Amino acid sequence: MTSLLNKSRPPVFCPGCGYDLILHALDKSFQNMGLQGNQIAMVSDIGCSGLFDTFFNTHALHGLHGRALTYAAGLKLARPELQVVTTMGDGGLGIGGAHLLAACRRNLDMTLLILNNFNFGMTGGQFSATTPPQATVGSGFLNALERPMDAGTVVAAAGAPFVARASAYQKDLSALLEQAIRFEGFSVIDILGVCPGRYLKQNKLTPKLIDQILRESEPLDGCVTKNARSEYGRCYREQAARQKVASPPAKVVPRFDPPQSGRQEVIFLGAAGQRILTAGEVLCIAGLTAGLKITQKNEYNITVLRGPSISELILSPEEIDYTGIINPAVVIALAPDGVTRRKDMFAQLNQNTLVLQVSGVKIPSTQAQVVPVDFKAQGIKKSDWALAALATLAGMNKVLTCQMLDAALEERFKGDTLKGISELLEKVMGQK
Repeated sequence: MTSLLNKSRPPVFCPGCGYDLILHALDKSFQNMGLQGNQIAMVSDIGCSGLFDTFFNTHALHGLHGRALTYAAGLKLARPELQVVTTMGDGGLGIGGAHLLAACRRNLDMTLLILNNFNFGMTGGQFSATTPPQATVGSGFLNALERPMDAGTVVAAAGAPFVARASAYQKDLSALLEQAIRFEGFSVIDILGVCPGRYLKQNKLTPKLIDQILRESEPLDGCVTKNARSEYGRCYREQAARQKVASPPAKVVPRFDPPQSGRQEVIFLGAAGQRILTAGEVLCIAGLTAGLKITQKNEYNITVLRGPSISELILSPEEIDYTGIINPAVVIALAPDGVTRRKDMFAQLNQNTLVLQVSGVKIPSTQAQVVPVDFKAQGIKKSDWALAALATLAGMNKVLTCQMLDAALEERFKGDTLKGISELLEKVMGQK
């Protein structure tokens, strides 16, 4: 097989960097396995290890610092036929620790190469998760305060079924890389090397010293028997194939004309218990009956026992790329909670906006057209005010029509619930 190295982008590592040896060993492994570039996805992290994807003629994805394994997992699940190889430095190892542990638990069939040179080499030689406490690095005494991570024992403890330690300088590195890539499951190799550009300027580290470190470390040379189990992706597909097929979503057939043209934006300003989300959903379904595109964006209060107070709806004949409210056609003021959270908005409204103001709810000064409604006097419970507001709008032929509302209610509710709500809304429109 021919080399998969990118001839138009030759390696640019510092002279003496162990990464160059790892790069060529990996290329040799690919050749020995007979792999073509379109059969491999290289996923890289930030730092010098993040250059690996540019040096190979393969599929490639360059991600955020510490997050490479998340992209790799998505690639492997979506394209299980690909050989997914991730390169991550000791910097990304520490930054993305949670993602590393998740990958160990999950056991997807992909390979992680930790290019471990004991410092953040690209950004100034600061200490990393693996820097020895006695080393002199570019971040002062901080590494002396922490115990360095033994990546191999950590990933083995987290459940990785294939874990090995290696030196960037060992002659059989390509064979070990091939063994890891061929392994069906998550394989990890912690590859120790030197950083001549940063680390070696103030610390002694040679290939012989790396060999000594490996001899003195807990042996990790491949399969971890206690972690052996089926590969996640294959098991997932087998389990998914046995699941009951979900019913397709109900289709709403467009059959009405909307009362106004163009994009219509509606904001419910309510409080917990007023069913503003349900009312928003009904309005969206009404929009679908007129062939409109719709979005619903709800704001939840984060405190316990406080429900949502705001729902923002957009109905548009065009695709909705931006879901923010620009120029609301209608604002429905149902309760002080929601009004208070959007009080600054009222000063920006113009006379083209209709504000439905429920009796007893104060609103800030505004140039919008304000229409008062007294649902309480009509004997309507507070929990039904949001739905009653829809009936009011339909009666005014604003945003939706009575036909659109009736059709939406039939889509959303059934039986006695539908009957009760329909009677309620007929009462509202009759007293308009």
